[in-house]
Amino acid sequence: MQNKGPAATAKGLTTVQVNARPFGMQDKFGYMLGDIGNDAILGLVNSFLMIYYTNVLGIAGSVVGILFLVSRCIDAFSDLAVGRMIDVAELTPKGRFLPWINRMKWPFCAFSLLLFAPFVSSWGLTAKIAYVFVTYLAWGILLSCINIPFGSMASAISDNPDDRASLSTFRAVGAAVGMSATGFLIPMFIYTKHPDGTKTLSGMRFFVIAIVCVAIAFTVYNIIYHILVERVQVKKKEKVTVSHLLKGLFTDRSILVLIIVDFFVVLTQILFGTTTTYLFNDYFHNSAAMSVAMLFNWGTVIIVSGPTIHFVKKYGKKEVAMFTLPLSSIVFLILFFMHTHNAWLYVVLMFFGTIGYSVFNVMVWALITDVIDAHQYNTGLREDGTVYGLNSFARKVAQAVAGGIGGFMLTLIGYQSSNTGGAIQSAVVENRIYALTNLLPSILFGIATLILIFGYPLDKKTTDKIAADLREKRKENM
Repeated sequence: MQNKGPAATAKGLTTVQVNARPFGMQDKFGYMLGDIGNDAILGLVNSFLMIYYTNVLGIAGSVVGILFLVSRCIDAFSDLAVGRMIDVAELTPKGRFLPWINRMKWPFCAFSLLLFAPFVSSWGLTAKIAYVFVTYLAWGILLSCINIPFGSMASAISDNPDDRASLSTFRAVGAAVGMSATGFLIPMFIYTKHPDGTKTLSGMRFFVIAIVCVAIAFTVYNIIYHILVERVQVKKKEKVTVSHLLKGLFTDRSILVLIIVDFFVVLTQILFGTTTTYLFNDYFHNSAAMSVAMLFNWGTVIIVSGPTIHFVKKYGKKEVAMFTLPLSSIVFLILFFMHTHNAWLYVVLMFFGTIGYSVFNVMVWALITDVIDAHQYNTGLREDGTVYGLNSFARKVAQAVAGGIGGFMLTLIGYQSSNTGGAIQSAVVENRIYALTNLLPSILFGIATLILIFGYPLDKKTTDKIAADLREKRKENM
């Protein structure tokens, strides 16, 4: 780590005195609540918008796929743009991030409703396609205007590394609760039952559900605006040129390494989630075990959140990740060589594999706040939104890459598609599915572990020192 020392922190920065209550449970609960609100909408859109477009509006899956791919690319760049706009915006009495959320909640919630507007179903196909492209692309940009300030805000709520670890943990729990609740409840209400017993998706029910989800999110945004406090407020006395900013970002090892590690973890988790559905459908032929497995893939974070806070405070974030990430790699390697045909034995062992990357997912938001501090310590530049936006950019790219790799891998192993879902795979292909599902995450998590161990410079001792030095420097600059 190239420590330029705390003297660099004074460059063009003035710390604003904030008379606020001490950091406490209200902050942790508020941050968790914020993610529950976000995911009330995200759970609906991410899990059910595609089936709404194809089965209610009658738009071809290939067209929807193109829309999602284009949107991911635009979203990635909008994350960077929004992060930069936040960093150069004037500091307000409420801070730098909360005002953005309070202002952008109106158009974001409005477009969330427009995605499921029932009147569109009566339009012609061309008009429908034009409508969904305009509304979904706009929705993605507006999501950046909410998500980037919300994620960046953690570094402003407290300058204590342990407090930030707690915020990251509570945020991860909020995300898990929000996504799990929408995934569990929404399917109960989106169907209309006919006299003959058949069920069809209801466009009007989707719209009513959207109203409920938007109401939850809007209420949450109002609550967090009043209960969260940005204690670390830094006023910038001089503008930073883009070239100077980019030079600082792309020569900062802690930022680059964390982005790469997070890229691999997001890529691997999405790929594993995709291949797991094929594993239980075509190899184990067990839908009940599939439901439990998918729950573990995303829900284990709730189980590990409490112990993670304890171990992070005692040992440090990097130190904990150095132990847990390789656990995932090792478990999936064991499963690869076991080649079991017992679905429930697989689910039990897989649970231990999900622990490793779930612990990382609990800590990742706190790791981002650490690299924001380290960047200021090394360069004198406080760029919360830009750094967070850069990491979000990498996560969006990982999502897009995962979609492409998943389809390519299935084609490569000879998987037979069917528009009725009834294709029977050969024994060779079934075994290849098993191998792909376990060997790929073992390799990718192993790569992420090595990059973290040998490349990431912010261990507990270094992180604590940077936090303490910056705290002293802020007192001097008040």
